[in-house]
Amino acid sequence: MTGVALVTGGDRGIGRAIALRLVEGGWRVVVTALPGTGAAALPPGCAHVPLDLRDSGQIRDCLAQVVAAQGGIDLLVNNAAVGSATVAMFSDDPEAQDGLMLAINAAGTLAMCRGFLAAPATRPGARKLVNLSSVGGGIATFPGFSLADGMSKAAIAHLTRQLAAETVHAGVDVFALCPGATDTEMFRQSTLNHLTEEERAAFLAGLPKGRLIRPEEIADVVAFLASPASTVLHGAVLDASMGLGVRPGLVAERRH
Repeated sequence: MTGVALVTGGDRGIGRAIALRLVEGGWRVVVTALPGTGAAALPPGCAHVPLDLRDSGQIRDCLAQVVAAQGGIDLLVNNAAVGSATVAMFSDDPEAQDGLMLAINAAGTLAMCRGFLAAPATRPGARKLVNLSSVGGGIATFPGFSLADGMSKAAIAHLTRQLAAETVHAGVDVFALCPGATDTEMFRQSTLNHLTEEERAAFLAGLPKGRLIRPEEIADVVAFLASPASTVLHGAVLDASMGLGVRPGLVAERRH
């Protein structure tokens, strides 16, 4: 069963892979990206609505535009977020960066969830709400991880469980997905770009399976969560880290 899917931050990384996978599956996909993002950066086959999650008015307008153009929203994938490196595009002040990560990652996701739940569907059957969190904060803790970033990802995991509890008898299934180290520009900027070639090789060797997760692998999991078969997982906060969440010391272990 398909319908209309809204994927935030669908112009790059995991969001782009999710959008393309849903298009392949027959969904009518709308992606959001920051205002000013060029059409060439957007995944083919997708409609586009500009969205800055710091702006509550833009959040309301985005949801209203999608409903007006598509007739409703059946699947929301809250993927848009900033990390310890990408937040610098908004401010170079550490205190401001902390506030931005909480405002965008946590409060912005909350507002999107509320707007989606109030919006109509385009077809019968359970609607799906997938929140992207992170293994850092959503599942486990890692020394040296940004405090505000981890807090914002933990908030998404809590939000998912709370919404799932409140909608257990409603026609919506709610999940959170917590990826580990994934091959995206955001991860390269936050981690890999700061390492020498030798350090990078050692870091990758220390990851589960000795490699980064591919965005397409996360997209495949989202495609399953968008299917009718996922209903039994309502309320689940899923560890999608290839084992890093259950063994967060793995990288440090391999270094010694």
